Amino acid sequence: MAVSETLISKRLQVVFNTGMDAEFNPIYSTRSWSNINTGASALNLMTLAQHLDGLCEHTMYLVRVAEVTELEEQ
Repeated sequence: MAVSETLISKRLQVVFNTGMDAEFNPIYSTRSWSNINTGASALNLMTLAQHLDGLCEHTMYLVRVAEVTELEEQ
């Protein structure tokens, strides 16, 4: 069985370290940006995240890219 895969959309998620709780455990907050160009490379997305980090109050902890793909049986 052959299956084709088509990338439908990408979402950039940046996780920020927003501080510490009462027991000194880190607190994280995630911000997401949808409708990212599906042709954007990992380098471009990291560069974008770094620019967004420069505009934000909190420190960037990690970057994720969520992809939605469509599978079709051929």
